[in-house]
Amino acid sequence: MNAFDPSSRMRVVQIDSEFGLDHLLEVERDRPSEPGPGHAVIRMLAASVNSRDVLTAKGVYNPRQSLPLIPCSDGVAEVVAIGDDVHRVAVGDRVITCFAQGWVSGTITPDFRNITLGGPLDGTLSEYMLVNESGLVHAPIDLDNEEASTLPCAALTAWNALAEQGGISKNDVVLVQGTGGVALFALQFAVALGAKVLITSKSDAKLERALRLGASHSINYRKSPEWSRIVKKLTGGVGADHVVELGGSATLRQSVRAVRPGGSVSMIGVLGGPVAELDLPLIVMRNVRLQGVTVGSRDSFDRMLVFIKNHRIRPVVDRVFPLSETVEAFRYLESANHFGKICIRFD
Repeated sequence: MNAFDPSSRMRVVQIDSEFGLDHLLEVERDRPSEPGPGHAVIRMLAASVNSRDVLTAKGVYNPRQSLPLIPCSDGVAEVVAIGDDVHRVAVGDRVITCFAQGWVSGTITPDFRNITLGGPLDGTLSEYMLVNESGLVHAPIDLDNEEASTLPCAALTAWNALAEQGGISKNDVVLVQGTGGVALFALQFAVALGAKVLITSKSDAKLERALRLGASHSINYRKSPEWSRIVKKLTGGVGADHVVELGGSATLRQSVRAVRPGGSVSMIGVLGGPVAELDLPLIVMRNVRLQGVTVGSRDSFDRMLVFIKNHRIRPVVDRVFPLSETVEAFRYLESANHFGKICIRFD
C-alpha cells in the first residue's frame, strides 16, 4: 500500500524568474499527485552537481529555457508510491534517476534534448519527483546515497566513452584530462579495464591524488602547455590510444596531437570554450576518430552498474552540501577547486 501523501507541500530549489546563481532559491511547491500507470513517486535522498547544472542556472546552457526550473539531473531516491502496471521498481527500493528519461536502449534518440532532467524537465533538487519507471535504475547496495547520486551523468559518460564506444582493452594507453567527475570515473574505469592511464591537471596536489587512484603518469599542463609532446615521449613516440577530451577549444588541438594514428578522441566537455580550430590534416591523414559522447542509455547504465559492482569501484566524492546550501555547492563547482564529485544531501 502506498503511504505517500500528495496533499502536503515539499521543498525544492529552483532557478526562479531570472537566470543567475543569485536566483537559485529554495521554495515550496505542491507534492506530485498519486502516480498513474507505469509511474512512481520517489523521495530524493541525495543529488550531485554537474557543470551543465551551473551553466543552466546561469542561462548559458540554454538561454531559451523556460523558468522556473528545478535544476540537476543526477540523484538517488527511495520509491514511496507506485501506480498500476509498474514492474521495474517497488515501494522501498533505492533507485537512481536516468538523465534522459526516454532513452532506454540503442543510439541516442532524436528527441533527446526534450527528455532530460534539469532542463527542459524539472530535475532532482526536489524532495519528491514523479517519474516513469523506465527512467529509473536500482542503486548499488555497496554505495552510499551520495556515491550513488554521482553515476547518471559523469560515470555513464565516461563508461560510454571508454567501454561502449571506445572499446578500451588491456594495455591500451588512455589520456584523461583533469580531475573532475567525468575525468576520475574515466581514470577508474580505464584502470579496471587494464589500460595505462596518463592524466593532466594544473595542480600537482591533485595529480598526486590521481596517481594514488591508479594513474601511471601525471602531466601538469600549466608547466607543460605543449603536453602532447610529453604524451608522445611516454608512449615511445606513438601517442595515446584514446583521449578523453574535456577541455574543448582549450585542449582539443593538443589532444589531436597526442593521440596515435588510428586512435580515438572522445569529445565530452567544452569547459575551455565551445569553438575550436582543428588541424584537419592531422585528423584525416592519421585516421583519427573524433567521437562525440553524450551520457548513455538506461541499458548502458545497467551494464555499467554490473561493472562497478564486479570491480568494486567507489565514486570519488569531494564535498557534500545540505539542500539549503545549494548555491554554495554550485559556486564551489564553478571554482574548479574540487577533486571528484560535489553532492547535495536532503535532510
